[in-house]
Amino acid sequence: MIQYLSHLRFTFLLVLTIASQTFVFAQQKNIVYSFDMKEEIGPSAWHLTKKAFEGATQSNASILLIKMNTYGGMVDYADSIRTKLLNSPIKTIVYIDNNAASAGALIALSCDKIYMKRGSGIGAASVVNGQGEIMPEKYQSYMRGLMRSTAEAKGRDPKIAEAFVDPDVSIPNVIEKGKVLTLTSREAIKAGFCDGEAASLQEVLKQEAIGSYELINHKVGILDTFIGFLMAPAISGILILLIIGGIYFEMQSPGIGFPLLVSIVAALLYFAPLYMEGLAAHWEIGLFVVGLILLALEIFVIPGFGVAGILGILCVIAGLALSLVMNNYFDFTVTGPEKLSGAFILVLGSMILSIVLSVIFGRSLLKSSAFQRLVLQDEQRSGLGYVSGKQKEELLNKIAVAKTDLRPSGKIELDGTWYDAVALDGYIERGNEVTIEKQENYNLFVRKKNS
Repeated sequence: MIQYLSHLRFTFLLVLTIASQTFVFAQQKNIVYSFDMKEEIGPSAWHLTKKAFEGATQSNASILLIKMNTYGGMVDYADSIRTKLLNSPIKTIVYIDNNAASAGALIALSCDKIYMKRGSGIGAASVVNGQGEIMPEKYQSYMRGLMRSTAEAKGRDPKIAEAFVDPDVSIPNVIEKGKVLTLTSREAIKAGFCDGEAASLQEVLKQEAIGSYELINHKVGILDTFIGFLMAPAISGILILLIIGGIYFEMQSPGIGFPLLVSIVAALLYFAPLYMEGLAAHWEIGLFVVGLILLALEIFVIPGFGVAGILGILCVIAGLALSLVMNNYFDFTVTGPEKLSGAFILVLGSMILSIVLSVIFGRSLLKSSAFQRLVLQDEQRSGLGYVSGKQKEELLNKIAVAKTDLRPSGKIELDGTWYDAVALDGYIERGNEVTIEKQENYNLFVRKKNS
């Protein structure tokens, strides 16, 4: 009897446990994490995708839902997003609100399910340059391979994916030869490239038979927006202008002051977001720093301009440019030569423009009262050979010797005493005799003595 009651009690507890677990399971909601991809595919889109995946993981989401409307963008960043989606442990769904063209089509094909709004389109994925011109065959071949392999990975027809890129692909009842394929929502459903039409995200989830769910919309924070802003090519160019301009003005003014601070802040704003996004590696930033050190040695230590200066310039350019592209050391398979050359053109163009502007406006800016207030003057002691402004008045029209290269600022020596000097000729090599023509504050202005 006791054994029977124990067995009955065990059965009752087991049934109660199963019932309670079933009730809890029934009450659980599926977490759907959604984010919008409505911009050009580039650094900011890649940053947004990574942040969305982090948010979905933290929310224990079972579905990641992308609301897409894009005309495409950079293939290397699209490939990174594609890889992220293909390797996603979370189910991925894309809802094409209007357009999924070019790089957007590649990203859409990477998702587990594709839904489209009536009237939307997907396709037209030929690789073009900044002017919209079709790129050479090697670029198209790479894109065809990406589209084909992505379609195969998700069980879609690779021939149709290839037709998004190649106008030579002909598919009966789908596309004739000579045209790049773009599918409407109805055509995509018929071709097996779309799982259905939907008027909203809620309708997508209804067709997926999600049942009870909680929809979480990804919120773009101020920091994320700022990072995306800093990574824009135009902003990168401006930051390079400030880096080079700050270094130039710092070399023209005595002491350490505002120009150097501007250059340092600009360098931090340039490299920090690129480093956070995995573009700028340690060795690329180190290359930039080594370049600055070599330039400093060339200017202040080594006479003349030679190997150290040239290597310094090359290191600075390489460090800035390579930080802008995706690469594994010197492997640029994903980036491609066009993106790499574009990065170097951006850096070189910004540097040349910075130098031109510095030469044009540098002299008036250096003399302005506002600039002088921003420069911290070093203490100049008489024991080290420095003399006051009154004493310098007696030196006008005298002959001195350049003890350092004047670029245009540097040091001259007269009667065993060293003075700060600025070359009115722009550049005077060390060892040349100079004539002192005028003085301003603690600087003597000199010209190279005529032979």
